[in-house]
Amino acid sequence: MNNLDCWIAKNEEYLANAMAWLRWRLCELAQLPDIEKPKVIEMAMAEGMNPPPALLLLSQKLDLSDFEQQVLLLCVAMELDQGMARLCARAFDNSHQPYPTFALALSLFEQPTWDALYWERPLRYWRLIEIHQSGVQPLTTSGLRVDERILNYVKGLNSLDDRLVSLLMTMETAEWNVKLPPSQNALVETIILQLHQTHKEQRLPIIQLVGADALSKQLIAQYVAAQLDKYIYRLSVELLPTHTGELETIARLWHWESLLLPLALYLDAQEIDAKPTTEGQALPLQRFITRSGGLLFLSTREVRQLGLPTIVVDVEKPTAREQKTTWTEVLGGVADSSPQVLATQFNLNLVKIEQIAQQVLAETPNCEIQNRLWSACLASTRPQLDTLAQRLDPKATWDNIVLPAEETNLLHQIADQIRQRSLVYQEWGFHNRMNRGMGISALFAGESGTGKTMAAEVIANDLQLNLYRIDLSSVVNKYIGETEKNLRRLFDAAEDGGAILFFDEADALFGKRSEVKDSHDRYANIEVNYLLQRLEAYRGLAILATNLKSSLDHAFMRRLRFIVNFPFPGVAERQVMWQKVFPPETPTQDLDFNRLARLNMTGGSIHNIALNAAFLAAGAGTPVTMQLVLAAARAEFRKLDRPVNEADFRVSVSTGVRV
Repeated sequence: MNNLDCWIAKNEEYLANAMAWLRWRLCELAQLPDIEKPKVIEMAMAEGMNPPPALLLLSQKLDLSDFEQQVLLLCVAMELDQGMARLCARAFDNSHQPYPTFALALSLFEQPTWDALYWERPLRYWRLIEIHQSGVQPLTTSGLRVDERILNYVKGLNSLDDRLVSLLMTMETAEWNVKLPPSQNALVETIILQLHQTHKEQRLPIIQLVGADALSKQLIAQYVAAQLDKYIYRLSVELLPTHTGELETIARLWHWESLLLPLALYLDAQEIDAKPTTEGQALPLQRFITRSGGLLFLSTREVRQLGLPTIVVDVEKPTAREQKTTWTEVLGGVADSSPQVLATQFNLNLVKIEQIAQQVLAETPNCEIQNRLWSACLASTRPQLDTLAQRLDPKATWDNIVLPAEETNLLHQIADQIRQRSLVYQEWGFHNRMNRGMGISALFAGESGTGKTMAAEVIANDLQLNLYRIDLSSVVNKYIGETEKNLRRLFDAAEDGGAILFFDEADALFGKRSEVKDSHDRYANIEVNYLLQRLEAYRGLAILATNLKSSLDHAFMRRLRFIVNFPFPGVAERQVMWQKVFPPETPTQDLDFNRLARLNMTGGSIHNIALNAAFLAAGAGTPVTMQLVLAAARAEFRKLDRPVNEADFRVSVSTGVRV
């Protein structure tokens, strides 16, 4: 028989003796003949039991008085002994009260205390018993019934209350046997040290884990709980009931569970707002924390003022060097896996790295390992951004873009700096001298259609990175503070994969700060200030495209590493554009690129003309001819309200198409 089985057997023996003593007390109160009385006339002793019997252990943990413990025993006996109802009725000489009551307990036990009936005393505060009071029935004569969870506990069955099971979840990281890196392990040691400094009579401080990476925070919480020999559950704050009574019940249930079992709770408040939804009304989270207890972790993006003792810990992903070490370990020295490149480009937590490596190694031959690892990292970071921005599928290459040599060289420099960040920042030590600005920001300035979006696609295609065009309508919000929240989510999500953020029409978002004349100006300036900070701190590539360079705030200009001007194309550039604009599969006939280059158009307009001419040719069942291209060009000029000289759009050969 193992230790647990031995304890359960002794607990059953103790409980049987305690109930025999209780029957004797009831027989004495009912003045029954000696022949009906049990032989036990003293309360059972728990000598030699370590740990003590469940009833005594419960009394110690919940601070029950001797009288409260005896009342609880009376209610437990009612559930376990079929003859207890008859004895209760005979003790009161009332067949209509075959159940325990406070009045019965006050008469039955020695040294009764009236304060046991008070709602702040443990017996009622923890709701260990239910009071069935109806109408004008006095409290003292109302029936009492033990809570089912407490009944099971006294019997030696200690498992989580089923009223909490539907709310609590196991941690997502539990199945991953991940060793914490030194930077995060130091946080665990700090938390343990501060918890040990808390006096036993004091409430444990709330451990507030602040940051954007939920999985890293869960890992840290698990390690802390493990060192304190506690099992940890996760509770999403969105699941907390809003009704005060229900919330009070859930909070007390968890509090007593944390006393009865070695448990810790991870409260996931990652996405909820930091302020109450209604003035003067506390959020369910705040009320739950106030009413609850035990070891609580609170996961938030930003510091929340709780009004309770709190340990605030800023949690970040492992450093690039730690991520490189993890990549190296999980890939096991696979050739051409490039751990350094992966660690520099992608900012992933250890669980993600483990998941990606295991998946790719199980599915991919060694010859394709690098491409599959890169693709898997891109895929793992992509879903977080799709609700905040429009993902572009970059198809343009260096052969497609036509710019002067100086501007083309700047674009190559941007791509090369992204590619060589690992060498310069990590191996050459620049990261030791920089805590901000390790990303790259560039301004693409020029008229509409001069190739700004295509240039962003070319860089993204060359680097094999996700490209997102920021949708200003989903970011900018008229409500104060909402724009900053959307931008925070955007930059936080983009950090993981080093995605390229393309702010089209950037002057609408990054405009000059205005003189403060009212509260709207002040909050608009706050938004711009926040943008300045996040743009400088962003680790990836942020491209700002604008038609109005002069409208941008000068503070942005200082933070830009590159400014690429996209000039209106000259005749030579336009001729190259016309030569490249039609795909090889498109049938063309007798196109005069020299003449087309004399049309004063941007690259975007040239693309539109070529596409419209292709549709005209498809409708006419002919190749793309000069007549069709000029017809499309004439329509483009009119669309742009440009003056049309009919002589410029006339050809000698008629195709039967009206121009």
